[in-house]
Amino acid sequence: MEADKIKECIKDSARELFRRYGYNKTNVNEIAKKAKIAKATIYKYFDSKELILHGILMDYIRKGVNDLIYKSPRDLELELYLSNLILKVSRLTYTICNEFIGWDFIRESANAQEYLKTLSDDLENLLVQSFQQSERVSIPLENLIFLVKSSKSIVFSFAFTSVSVADVRKNFVSFQNDLLPFLVKGALV
Repeated sequence: MEADKIKECIKDSARELFRRYGYNKTNVNEIAKKAKIAKATIYKYFDSKELILHGILMDYIRKGVNDLIYKSPRDLELELYLSNLILKVSRLTYTICNEFIGWDFIRESANAQEYLKTLSDDLENLLVQSFQQSERVSIPLENLIFLVKSSKSIVFSFAFTSVSVADVRKNFVSFQNDLLPFLVKGALV
C-alpha cells in the first residue's frame, strides 16, 4: 500500500472509533486493529494519537471551508458574505470539537489546551489563506487577520465556558447579532 493510502486508512479508522467511543476512550492499538496494520506502522506516519486527530480535523475543516467559500451565493454584499462565512466556520469548528474530541477532554485534559491552541492557529491560517484565494474577499490582509483572529477567539472562549447546548445556542445568536456585525464592519474599513 502506498503512503497516502495508509495515512487515509489510519485516519478513517481513527475517525470511526473517535466518533463511536470518543477520543479519550480510543487507543492506538484499537486504531491499528481497525486499520488492519501494525501499531508501529501508525507511528511511522503519525507521532501521536493527537496528530491523527489533528489530521482528521484539518481535513474536515478544510473541506468545510472550501465548500462554504466556493458554494456561497455570489450575489451577497461583501459584508453579509463575510458575516455568513465567519458564522458558518465558527459553527463548523464547534461541531468538530463536539463530535470528534468531546468537551470533557477539552475542559479537563492538560494536553487539550496546547492542542486546541495548535488547532486554533491552523484554523486561522487556513481561513486567511482560503479568504485570500477567494475572488470575493478583497480586503487588506491585516483587516482579514483581525476579523479571523477576533472571531475565532470569541467563539473558542464561549465554547469553553458554556455549560449546556442551550448556552452555546444563546452565545452563537449573541455573537451573530451583537458582535459579528461590528467585527466585519471593522475589517471592511
